[in-house]
Amino acid sequence: MLALGAFALLAVAAFAAPAHLVEPEPSRSFAGPLDAWPFGADRAGRPLLEYAQQGARVVLGPALVAGCVVAASSVAGGLLRCVGDPRVDAAVQGVGEVLGALPRMVVILVTALLIPSTSRGLLPLAVAWAVLASPGAMDEAAAVAERLGGARFVEALRAHGFSWTRIFLFHVVALNLRPVVVRQAAEVVTQVTFLELGLSYLAVQDAQASFTHPDSLKSWADLLYMGYPSIVLDDIPTEHALWTGLAMVALVTAIAKFATSAARAR
Repeated sequence: MLALGAFALLAVAAFAAPAHLVEPEPSRSFAGPLDAWPFGADRAGRPLLEYAQQGARVVLGPALVAGCVVAASSVAGGLLRCVGDPRVDAAVQGVGEVLGALPRMVVILVTALLIPSTSRGLLPLAVAWAVLASPGAMDEAAAVAERLGGARFVEALRAHGFSWTRIFLFHVVALNLRPVVVRQAAEVVTQVTFLELGLSYLAVQDAQASFTHPDSLKSWADLLYMGYPSIVLDDIPTEHALWTGLAMVALVTAIAKFATSAARAR
């Protein structure tokens, strides 16, 4: 319930995000949460709520797609181990070794450079990250299936008259692979979020266009960049922007932790 509630809050923020920020209102420059509910305002008097909503819009869809890719890879890795075919295991291991040997950040940066400037977005980077993270997820799921008994476990359940659908989807995936699948997917969702923050923060710092979203949208990295000076300079009242950015990141982390706890083995 906590995971679903936090996710619903993030989804509502993403779907309610405006396409552009409102017009500046200099009289509310750096207004606090009490004067510009609920998160305050930026230097131009625009509400930080819109920054938070647009940041959720940038992250939510690509992170979910990446999590689904890793979840599907985990399920495939576990089920292929239950097949008990050495040739399939060798092929999966070979592909996993090739993908695992690739430097992840280099691949992400090359992918970002290949995206046309008119089609910038986080989705291609998130999918690339998920593909590179899939071998580890498949190996862990395969190890769980192996401890379960692999092909022998499937044969035993078939001898008791269970259908293939019930064996693979219920006994193997739902009852035994569930903790691994959900945890791996949740970790990738969090990793994609931090990937977006890192790339966007570097872009904001260098006054460059971000690889992860068009210029009309703002990232949670803009909140962190706006609020960082308040840590070292007392005359810049932007600590409310820093706390807002950290709160949004904490919300994604909480979703991952709650979902992982809900799916743990019992």
